[in-house]
Amino acid sequence: MLLLHLSDIHFRHPICNTDRDPDRPFRTRLIQDARERVKALSSVDAILVGGDIAFAGKPEEYEAALKWLYELADACGCDRTRIFVIPGNHDVDRDVIRTDLSVQNAQRAVVNAKSADDKEWQLQRQLQHAETGPALLRPIAAYNEFASRFSGAFFAPERMFWKSDLPLGDGVTLRIYGLNSTILSGWRTPEGENDVEKDLYVEPQQTALDPVDDVVNLVMCHHPPDWLIDGDRVADDVNGRCSIHLFGHKHRQRIVRDPKYVTFYAGAVNPERQAKDWRPGYNIIGLSLGKNKIGQPQLDVVAHLLEWQTSPEGFKPIKDDDCDIHHADVRLRNVNPRPRAALTAPATPVADPPTGGMETVMSEDRARSIVLRFWNLDMSDRRDISRKLKLIEPEEAKLPLAERFGRALLRAGERRQLEELDREIAKREKR
Repeated sequence: MLLLHLSDIHFRHPICNTDRDPDRPFRTRLIQDARERVKALSSVDAILVGGDIAFAGKPEEYEAALKWLYELADACGCDRTRIFVIPGNHDVDRDVIRTDLSVQNAQRAVVNAKSADDKEWQLQRQLQHAETGPALLRPIAAYNEFASRFSGAFFAPERMFWKSDLPLGDGVTLRIYGLNSTILSGWRTPEGENDVEKDLYVEPQQTALDPVDDVVNLVMCHHPPDWLIDGDRVADDVNGRCSIHLFGHKHRQRIVRDPKYVTFYAGAVNPERQAKDWRPGYNIIGLSLGKNKIGQPQLDVVAHLLEWQTSPEGFKPIKDDDCDIHHADVRLRNVNPRPRAALTAPATPVADPPTGGMETVMSEDRARSIVLRFWNLDMSDRRDISRKLKLIEPEEAKLPLAERFGRALLRAGERRQLEELDREIAKREKR
């Protein structure tokens, strides 16, 4: 399996939708570089975007981002349904926080809780409330609408992270967890201050990350643990339960290898050009199942860490000693790969976390294709289909679009209405 990992693209309105954008050439060169590299490797199976897609969380920024991500996917031979996204602090619209006291009050209720237990309790209390729950997600409303087509939106209280499964081979599944570290991002905004280390929070429900049999867990989170209030606990959960970690935010590209996991920190696609260590970058990560010297299962990781050079301009490998490729072997304690010939019957279903169990069904390629096509329809068509199939409950009519239709799509999966949904979408696509 080949993954393309990038973060911190920072599409900035209004210039991102013009040919005067000074960051555009770096994104163009990245597409060209990735297209050439995958010719010698294989097509990309998934594109993992680690947050800060926008610069200020504005809808126009996501219009530019969507177009560019589609171009990148097409160039790499990656199906558009295999784009996975999470938000970063630049995906938070701070104008919403400045003008909305309900957002400020809900955030500060969590910030001011004294102990870790109190913070967890207070956050759940806010998320489950009919008014403060939606308020906490209002600053990422534009992100949510963009991310909905990739099943990457969040809504309170039960969907504060997402997960999606990809077949890794030999009866083993790669389970991707997308975490949301932005719930408190911007709480200092009314005073004009930016987030600082230890400001942000990822609650324990997001890091349950169940290490079930024959599943390799991969976690994506924009902020590394050292930026989180409860960073030690998050690091312990992630290190103990996930084989692959992807972080962004720091604009510092590196790999950390451990016998039990491998961690990638993404270089920014478009860091601030005035920054001291200005180095655009991205990663290509290859995964395969293997065995160590004593026959124990392991994950073989082959990574290309690529950063910008100016003369001649383009992306060059960050070397591991004298080698262009970084290798890591990760021990798999809960995985038993089986040869294809041994898989004569369907494998035992993988146990799901108690929340969002339907997501593993909705992560199948065909379901993700239906979701993407649904969001490509006009608003009136989405509304008509949802009404015809009775996918929206009366009390959900006033929810934000991402949550209203997101719940409708999950309900279609739960009710086994995906075939009907597919047919209704096809009718409108042919008009």
